[in-house]
Parts: sequence; structure tokens; C-alpha cells
Amino acid sequence: MGITINLSGSKSITNRLLLLNSLFDNSLSLQNLSKSQDSHVMQEALKSKEELIDIHHAGTAMRFLTAFFSIQEGRKTIITGSHRMKERPIKILVDSLKHLGANISYLENEGYPPLELKGKKIKGNTINLPANISSQYITALCLIGAKLENGLHINLEGKVTSLPYITMTLKILTEIGIAASIHQNKILILPITEIKKQDFIIESDWSSASYHYSLCALSNDNLKIKLKYLFKDSLQADRRVADIYQKYFGVKTLFEGNEITIFSILNFEYPNFIEIDMNDCPDIAQTVALTAFGLRIPIKITGLETLKIKETDRLIALKNEIEKCGGNVKITDNSFELKKINSFFENQKIETYNDHRMAMSFAPLKLLFPLEIVNPSVVEKSYVEFWNDMNYYGIKP
Repeated sequence: MGITINLSGSKSITNRLLLLNSLFDNSLSLQNLSKSQDSHVMQEALKSKEELIDIHHAGTAMRFLTAFFSIQEGRKTIITGSHRMKERPIKILVDSLKHLGANISYLENEGYPPLELKGKKIKGNTINLPANISSQYITALCLIGAKLENGLHINLEGKVTSLPYITMTLKILTEIGIAASIHQNKILILPITEIKKQDFIIESDWSSASYHYSLCALSNDNLKIKLKYLFKDSLQADRRVADIYQKYFGVKTLFEGNEITIFSILNFEYPNFIEIDMNDCPDIAQTVALTAFGLRIPIKITGLETLKIKETDRLIALKNEIEKCGGNVKITDNSFELKKINSFFENQKIETYNDHRMAMSFAPLKLLFPLEIVNPSVVEKSYVEFWNDMNYYGIKP
């Protein structure tokens, strides 16, 4: 059965470019923008002239906009968000910006949103950071680096977490004409006052594509799924989904121009056990874990330390909901392990914890047994057309 899916643009790439476009007088003509709620929130916040900016559940927007508004000279901004957002730490980024010269205050709890920012010209240009922090903190700084009077030098100390996300940011900066590089854990961004007017086609979202890989792996229908605007030399860390699914789950990817076709490999021999480090692509860890569960393959995933500070504690959420369905899960602060599965428990209610990826990663299991996903509309945070696209596979919310 052949299915063609038009995915919207990558949320990660879109949100970076929206901010850069605002910094540089809208010199970019952006095509294939993400339709996600997060990107909509970014667009609205960047256009807003209000003092109070509410970014709801959008963690990327909270981090990127904290950096953005700290350099809007003469403008006072208060950034707030949902109850969960007020529990997500931001101290490392705030400390870094304050070290460079920003004027930022906490309005409730030290180290957490909401924040008050009094925008000003920042002259500081050197910061030392532990390399194992969220890449979004580092990216937020990189995105404003070229607009700082003296550019930006970031010295990363230790092993870098989620390096591909940092590399993506630097490649985007380079593509639009900003001098940006990383060498031996040292990031250098040179100052620039303007960029030339240009078109930019945003690649579709590989993390959104991951759910179609899961469906392909779990289906008995010999699916051939065509996904548009996905590139072999992608900037996105989640491009690794193609390699993971071919190696462990028997899903082959054919790259043809700016689109891919995925299908199951005939007579594929599944592994008896999977052990994989997903430090560089944690956003697809839930998808991989649920695919392994659906195929009854024991799996251990490491490198997941950032999952505890997402929309929910994703490790605890995964454990809770997989065990409802018959799995046996062990978690640590940075790992997930699924033991051998005997049978599935049907007709369970899957809580989503206000986390879009919980809903989307469990949805493919509906091919195998009935389950109910609570609050299915949460998917709109990143993938607005998700349930419409699931209709192609006969899956309802």
C-alpha cells in the first residue's frame, strides 16, 4: 500500500530562522514553515509589542526568546508560560546572559520562569559553559551572537550533549551569511550588522517522520510511505531515525531528490536485544522505545538525561504508560530499559502528561491492539496534521 505524506517544516529549523529573521530586519523569505503550535507561539511573540509574553508550553520559545529580548534595547519584557514551564529550569541560560551583561530578574522562583528582561546593548563576548547542558541554552546564545557588539565566544567544558543540534544552529548561521564555527569545543560567532535578502526552504521535520517509521515497522501491510522535503544531508539530529530503523527494525529508506520512500525489508532478522545511545537525538527516543515494545524486542536506551526536563519527565511517563500495556520497564536518570514482553494489555488509557511526543509515539501501537490516548489534541504542539495523517493508516484519535 502506497501513502504520500506532506510533512510541515522542521520546528527546530523554523524557530531558529524566525528569531534570526526578526534580528535581521526580515531579510529571509522562509518557505515550508513549521505549522506547529510552538512555531506559531514563536511567531506571535516575535511580532508582539506587548510587555507580557506568554509562551504556554513552548520550551524552545522560552529559551530562545529569553536571549532575544535581553538584547532588545530599551524594551522591558516579561516572559511567562504554563505551570509546567514554571518548573523547567532556565538558570544556566540566565546566568550566562547576565555574565555577558544582560539585565534579567526572576519574578517568582529563583532559577525558573517567569522572567523580567530589560533589553540593552551587550558588550560582553566570552562565556564558559559545561558542555553537558541542554543544547537549547547554547543555541539561544548562538542565535544572538552575531548581534552582540563584539560577537560571541563560548568555551564548552567536557562532553557535549546533543552536538548535532548545536551543529545545526551553526550551519544555519553560516548559510545565511554569519561567520560561525566550532573547533575543539570552542564556538566562535563574529558580529555582523545585516544579512543579504535571500530565500530559505525549510526541511521537513525528521522527528515527525519518526512516527511514520514506527508505523512502517509495526504494520503487516507492506507499506510504502513517501515523505516530502527530507534531505539525505540533513541538518537535523533526528535524521538518525533512518539509520536506527534500518539497523534494528528492518525499515529501509530510499533518498530521491528532496523526498524519501520508506518500506519494510523482506525477511528481516530482528535482534534479540537492542542497546543504543541516543544522546544526540533524544526527541525520537520515545518513538524508538515504543516501536521496540510493539515488536516485543527488549531494548536499553542510554544518553537520555535531558528527557527529565521536557514537557514532562518523559522517562517516568514512558515507564508508567508502557507498564499499563504489559511492559516491564526500568529507568535511571539517563536511561530506559524495556525487559522481555509476554503479552499486551489491551484497552488501556494512555496519559499524555501534556506531552505531544507521548501521544504520537503511542499512536502506532493502535495497529496492534486497541488503546485510548487521553488528550489527543496535544500533538498540535509540534505536528498539527498528525491525526489527519494517521487516517491514511486507519488510525483514529
